[in-house]
Amino acid sequence: MEFVMKQALGGATKDMGKMLGGDEEKDPDAAKKEEERQEALRQEEEERQAKYARMEAEREAMRQGIRDKYGIKKREEREAEAQAAMEADSEGSLTRPKKAIPPGCGEEPEEEDGSILDTVLKYLPGPLQDMFKK
Repeated sequence: MEFVMKQALGGATKDMGKMLGGDEEKDPDAAKKEEERQEALRQEEEERQAKYARMEAEREAMRQGIRDKYGIKKREEREAEAQAAMEADSEGSLTRPKKAIPPGCGEEPEEEDGSILDTVLKYLPGPLQDMFKK
């Protein structure tokens, strides 16, 4: 059968033999070449990482210059200050910190010694107030 395959396929029998599980030609330097290739890939990766680290350092230096010029704080610094303020407010408290309540919210209006009619009269125009007071 192999003879028939060789005739039918012509020069492709060597490749077919490898695919069918035949003996492969072993390159004696294959392991060395693979090791060199892996080392070259590692070196390229290290160079790429160093390049991007330098670029990021340059960008950060530029950002810091802008922050210094305009008096802007880093996001981490702002968050740390806000967290410190929250902790200082809730120091000694056993419960979670209270949310800020705007002034005037939640306060009960003072009850007057009058009726609803007095309240309504307060919001009427002057001439109508005079009519109802009589």
